[in-house]
Amino acid sequence: VQLVESGGGLVQAGGSLRLSCAGSGRTFSNYAMGWFRQAPGKEREFVAAIGWSGHATYYSDSAKGRFTISRDNTKNTVYLQMNSLKPEDTAVYYCAASRTGESTGSIVQAPAVNLDWGQGTQVTVSS
Repeated sequence: VQLVESGGGLVQAGGSLRLSCAGSGRTFSNYAMGWFRQAPGKEREFVAAIGWSGHATYYSDSAKGRFTISRDNTKNTVYLQMNSLKPEDTAVYYCAASRTGESTGSIVQAPAVNLDWGQGTQVTVSS
């Protein structure tokens, strides 16, 4: 099983980035997927989740209104469109896929061992 993120980089505050995460090695279309991030010296935190069909989404308070999660099950890919980026959004962003459930709760409330993880992509927002 492999999840490969792309799309990270350096952007100025107020700018936008679109992250992608392509999955392989198992079926992802029946399971929830999501994004987490980890800033230097901080614990990994939840950012956004999407249910199996793409209709249900859930966001952290910091992401709400600025980030949009979506998925294309024909491509086994989940996306995170990030707008109005702030320096505090600087972090390594990780894609995750539930092994057990189809709802957003399967990402938000799941222990890490119940998720498959990508290797991460760096997002740096300059002020």
